Amino acid sequence: MVTSEQALSATSRLHDALVRRRKSIATQYDYLNGKQPLKFATSEWKSFHQERFKGFSDNWCEVVAQTPVDRLQIIGLRISGSADTITGDERQLWEDWQRNELTSQSNQGFLASSVAKRSFTLVWGDEDDNPQVTWERPDQAIIEYDDAGRKRLRALKSWASDDIEYATLYLPDAVWKWQRPKSVVERASGAGLVLPSGLSAGIGGWVPREVDDEEWPLPNPLGVVPMVEWPNRPRLGGDPISDIDGVMAMQDTMNAMWGFLFPAADHASMPARVIMGGDMPKVPVLDADGQMIGTRPAKMEELNDKRFLYLTGAAKIGQYEAASADFFLKVIVQALGHVAAQTRTPGHYLLTNEKFANLNGDALTAAEVPLSDKVGNQQTHYNPAAKETAALMALVRGKKDLADAIRGSDGARFVHWKDRAMHSLQQLADAATKDRAVGMSLRTVLERRYGFTEPEIERELNRIRDEQRIDPEALLDPVTLAAIKGAAGGDTNPPAGA
Repeated sequence: MVTSEQALSATSRLHDALVRRRKSIATQYDYLNGKQPLKFATSEWKSFHQERFKGFSDNWCEVVAQTPVDRLQIIGLRISGSADTITGDERQLWEDWQRNELTSQSNQGFLASSVAKRSFTLVWGDEDDNPQVTWERPDQAIIEYDDAGRKRLRALKSWASDDIEYATLYLPDAVWKWQRPKSVVERASGAGLVLPSGLSAGIGGWVPREVDDEEWPLPNPLGVVPMVEWPNRPRLGGDPISDIDGVMAMQDTMNAMWGFLFPAADHASMPARVIMGGDMPKVPVLDADGQMIGTRPAKMEELNDKRFLYLTGAAKIGQYEAASADFFLKVIVQALGHVAAQTRTPGHYLLTNEKFANLNGDALTAAEVPLSDKVGNQQTHYNPAAKETAALMALVRGKKDLADAIRGSDGARFVHWKDRAMHSLQQLADAATKDRAVGMSLRTVLERRYGFTEPEIERELNRIRDEQRIDPEALLDPVTLAAIKGAAGGDTNPPAGA
């Protein structure tokens, strides 16, 4: 076990790294939620319109981030790879997954990974020694790896209340809990911490956080760091990828175009006037009693607001037309096309679908192939995280052999995902019929084609078995049964009392 000084040093180091991530994460979530600053506008435009369009955004970042998440759902965990039988361990794993509501939690976690590059699962045992799994926010959790980037050495979770900041350091053999006043000021530059004068504490102001009836530090019975990272399409030797980082600049462009278009439309509703040869208008100057004591030239801003332009020369009155809105709309459509191509989001999700209006279901399915491939890539990188989360759940139950079997399994076979492609009911039924015709089991068809979870498959198979045990004649009323037998040459008399 490390010393408290070593644990404190690791806590401070990981917390500093987490703080450096938080600025970009906050920006990514702002764009997801439509809180987008209006950029690319001139100072002249801002002086007239910035307050008018404050808070406006034509938010496409949410569409880009949410679209692949809607295709990501884990529907089963299978160690054996068999399509016909479920082992007791597999059933227990799935029950633990459902008991922790990880279908709902994973949906939120996948969105966090899509937006902020990564999310985390934290596995521990509850008071009854059942696995307790929580999905952690990317701005509250961080993991430190070995030089190869595979083995988890330590992890930190940090959050804050109104006046106290908390940190929990997870090591393979112990859990160290700390806290400090929020008055501790952090510098994200990495230069260190500035502590309030007179504060007596450890590195960074952290002091032990002791919980009633709990050891400090708390022993870790799992023997491994109980936090797992879910990265979004990581690059070799680099960070995972945010699905909206590359969209932000185009999002700013579209917002700017809308900002330019609205004033143009406003001016188009009332054409501007040009007065040539007249004197520049003057505004009366009043004293404290409201009496005019002189005049001053009207400000250009006031004239622009009233849509007047004064020119010297021969007296003449005319007007000039506002700029056409078509130019701005074309730029917006072009920007949406770039977003669709760069993020592999189908064009008909971004309203660039004029050419798709009359296409059939097969053509639309083909148009979604890039998105399906993108989701498949995400699933590939999520599989190891799903395996390790399940292995930790097994360790909580004391099943080390099961955990080893999970870790040694093929991730693509262990994690069963809902079909990432979108199909019509007709396409599903046709594919399912052909699957059965070539000999695939009903369990496989229900899982792969219809996305049934393990409990749903079991329930459906039990219903089929019940139907097979029922005497068909018992399902018919006596008169109908008699008529059928009569047509077949049997006894035509209905039973007594019919």
